[in-house]
Amino acid sequence: MGLRRWKDSDLEPCARMNADPAVREFFPGGLMTREQTAEMIRRLEVHFDEHGYGFYALDELDTGEFIGFTGLSHPTGFEAWFLPCVEIGWRLRHEAWGRGYATEAALACLRHGWEALDLGKIYAYTAGLNVRSQRVMQKIGMMLAGEFDHPNIESGHPLRRHVVYAVEREPGRAVE
Repeated sequence: MGLRRWKDSDLEPCARMNADPAVREFFPGGLMTREQTAEMIRRLEVHFDEHGYGFYALDELDTGEFIGFTGLSHPTGFEAWFLPCVEIGWRLRHEAWGRGYATEAALACLRHGWEALDLGKIYAYTAGLNVRSQRVMQKIGMMLAGEFDHPNIESGHPLRRHVVYAVEREPGRAVE
């Protein structure tokens, strides 16, 4: 599994991923268009330019095929008790699920956050119903830190309640 900056050829496979109902199951905005995906990639690259890190495109090493993205970012667009923060996140094509790619990529990003960026605490959040992402959070050593109602999701929506996980680097201990 390889992490890299985005390139023009990522748009089509990323747009297909964002148009997959299984991948977008826990996103209240539904499926994304090609144009929305292009704008998302543009924003991800701007984050890289501003912070020196962000969400990396993710390739399967044996084939070089785009399988999703993972990385570290500064979430914006809403207020919550844990913000501002550095967030770790991932999104993979449905066909890549269950192979350990999300866990492997997230561990590499945590290592980068600790060793290269000297971050102290990293958060992740998802809809409470998204147990697959929560399992990845647990596998990479994150602990449940709390919950919140996402202010951008309407009251009563089943995805409004979110869980927040966090992990702190222990002094002298690298991520394995």
